[in-house]
Amino acid sequence: MGDLDRILPLWRELESAAADYVLATVVAVQGSSYRRPGACMLLAPDGRRAGTVSGGCLESEVARRAWWLTANGPVVHRYSTAEEDGERPYGSGCGGIIWLLLERRPTAAPLLHAFDQSFYRRIPLAVATILEGEHTGHRAFAGLDSSANSGSALAPLQQLAQLSLEGKLSLEEKIEVQGIQTRAWTDFRPARRGLWIFGAGDDAQPLLRLGKEMGWYVALADGRSQLVTRDRFPLADELHILPVDDLPLNPASTPTPALANLRPHDAAVLMTHSFEQDSRVLASMFAASDLPAYIGVLGPQRRTRELLAEAAQLLHLSADPLSSGPQIERWFQQLHAPTGLDLGAESPEAVAVSILAEILKSLNAATALPLRQIRATVRAENTR
Repeated sequence: MGDLDRILPLWRELESAAADYVLATVVAVQGSSYRRPGACMLLAPDGRRAGTVSGGCLESEVARRAWWLTANGPVVHRYSTAEEDGERPYGSGCGGIIWLLLERRPTAAPLLHAFDQSFYRRIPLAVATILEGEHTGHRAFAGLDSSANSGSALAPLQQLAQLSLEGKLSLEEKIEVQGIQTRAWTDFRPARRGLWIFGAGDDAQPLLRLGKEMGWYVALADGRSQLVTRDRFPLADELHILPVDDLPLNPASTPTPALANLRPHDAAVLMTHSFEQDSRVLASMFAASDLPAYIGVLGPQRRTRELLAEAAQLLHLSADPLSSGPQIERWFQQLHAPTGLDLGAESPEAVAVSILAEILKSLNAATALPLRQIRATVRAENTR
């Protein structure tokens, strides 16, 4: 997603000037690769580029030959970073092979338009693309209105895109195109993540910057109007002065603007350093029908349990201790409190890294174990 945050502004600039461009997309990898299928790089005719398709070893070579390779239309080109490969390897010998779909504006524009809609509307998208034959670069989309589909989209291609969207996974299949079995690939892109930061202290600034570096949609809210300013948080997608007393406390209420765009696939971090604000935000979240995928609370667990007890009182649950006690414990188990991983962090920047690391671990269902340990386990299993 971070690449789109850089690719789309350049694309809009080139489109407004009616300038041609080349889009390079990773469509397959073999062996070690820094980027996975779906990674993109946009090349402008003046030499500018946005996005990456490798760890830095391929970009210059791709840019050097992309215009020549696409002179007659879209093409899938093979690049090797393996030192033992018979072809000229690029970079330091990562030991992988990457296939890139290279294309110019006529076929790339519908794709980038679909990316633009999906990215800024924060909705999932599946793109099915033909990778061989005379129809290379033809696409079908699922997740957007039908006008996003290219005019030449074939029925089997559209069905593949829909299958990818419904299954929430990328696919590679053979489909029949004019009686010929043809390779097609779908790129499933989940909805753009959102990060909701409740708290506008100095410690919120590095967390917001890191969220934006990830390409996420980042909103910030706090009851202290003197802190919620564009000068302090120039990168925020949303800034809200939090009306603490007006936060909705039942599902039928209209959500406050600070919570209106918070979605189930988002993350929220409470770091206001204010007991009243944190307890009311938690009460408002637990009163809603859907919780965000991650809720982190800064501070010790004792404080968080006290916040939840106050939230229960705000939601009129504390009058019945037989039900409020278990409910508070269920709420506590749904939180990440204290928020973050144990990285020995002390500075605001290091704390922000630990929080974002735990968010990624949670949202991606990852282990957060050292990669050398994971790789060693994989190698051991492969040798059995």
